[in-house]
Amino acid sequence: METLGRKEIYANIAAHNKALNAYLQIVPETAAQAGAGPLSGVCIGVKDNIAVAGLQLTCGSKLLERYVAPYTATVVERLVAAGATVTGKLNMDEFAMGSATTYSAYGDTKNPWDEERTPGGSSGGSAAAVAAKMCDAALGSDTGGSVRQPASYCGIYGYKPTYGTLSRYGLTAFASSLDQIGILTRRPGDIREIMAVAAGHDGRDATSIAAPSFAAQGFDPAKMRIGIITEYEQKMNPAVRPAYDRCIEKLKTAGATIIPLSFPEYDTVISVYQVIATAEASANLSRFDGIRYTARAEGCDFRETTAQSRGRWFGPEVKRRILLGTWVLSRAYYDSYYLRAAKVRTVILKRWQEFFGKVDLVLTPATAGIAFKRAEQPDTFALYLEDLFTIPANLTGMPAIAVPAATHDRLPVGLQLTADLSRDGMLLDAAEWLDKNFMDCATIERGCRHDTI
Repeated sequence: METLGRKEIYANIAAHNKALNAYLQIVPETAAQAGAGPLSGVCIGVKDNIAVAGLQLTCGSKLLERYVAPYTATVVERLVAAGATVTGKLNMDEFAMGSATTYSAYGDTKNPWDEERTPGGSSGGSAAAVAAKMCDAALGSDTGGSVRQPASYCGIYGYKPTYGTLSRYGLTAFASSLDQIGILTRRPGDIREIMAVAAGHDGRDATSIAAPSFAAQGFDPAKMRIGIITEYEQKMNPAVRPAYDRCIEKLKTAGATIIPLSFPEYDTVISVYQVIATAEASANLSRFDGIRYTARAEGCDFRETTAQSRGRWFGPEVKRRILLGTWVLSRAYYDSYYLRAAKVRTVILKRWQEFFGKVDLVLTPATAGIAFKRAEQPDTFALYLEDLFTIPANLTGMPAIAVPAATHDRLPVGLQLTADLSRDGMLLDAAEWLDKNFMDCATIERGCRHDTI
């Protein structure tokens, strides 16, 4: 794995973090521990909802402003044991709820390509840090696209593995059946090397599974069937469509078979996701009660203390999702909303399983457009629509990766590849082939380095 070196990483942090606000806590260079192993010399930033013993764990919230993690997440443990160095904790939307890293209680993160624009969310700090070369790789969390969307906006690779491949022990839960730790890097081969040491079953996480093979098998487009979803073609804007069409043409020229697929349920994915995610968030965030390990606003009894603490320290987006989740789980609405969403989720899973009976990979946009200006942030519902292309991988548990594909108005455009469950190795093979053969990827790397930092 190619590394920039610790000196350069810390020089970039000193030069750019004040402007970008990617890091919330920086481990001093003199205190950064480095061991021997296959990742020796690799500097990794960690999203601030993933535990690292002795470092803050704010989840981007004032409610946890003074909380210090007493233990380390399994994924981080494995990376450090392999020689990686943790450089600090990265900014995020509060409790991973957002699409622009504007819901952080500690200020917005800026896009390294254009500081007036969002880096995406909720792992915006992770994406910005990798794009600005303030770490070699970063860990994020992906519940509905929160690694892949910011990777697309920042011109890097963002990978969500098969659900369970990376242990969730030490990841602060938002929506447990959807959450997955993901990896952001500047090259797809780096993801393979990180997964080789980080993946695998963990007895502390009941959802973890044995790691699939990440060994490179080579990617021969002439033997590949690539699916494209016809309904999506009407949902991408002119900034994205040319890169999508060029990628399809490149794969065709290399011998790939392009197969149109119909996804009639595509317009339900946002609703299904919002019902399930908010319901699980309502349950998971009930632990933040102002009593045990959070900031506390004093009340006359337990109920008032909890209400005052949560009302004072939770941000508006977190409150909105908790309220919605509590509502859909209520006795009067459980069958009409949560149960129905769970059933439609099964329909979506079966549809994507049908896809992978016909194709090897599915190619889609990662986002409908390019990074929007922070001052022109869309309304709440429009932000939810940002995840239209990324949510299916979370609802089905399937692996997906955002790949840099082009630039539009000097800003990155990303595409997405999705594979069947446990076909992560083939997915990374395809991403590496595109990195070498789809030449616009090189434009991304040159552009970020030359134009912005």
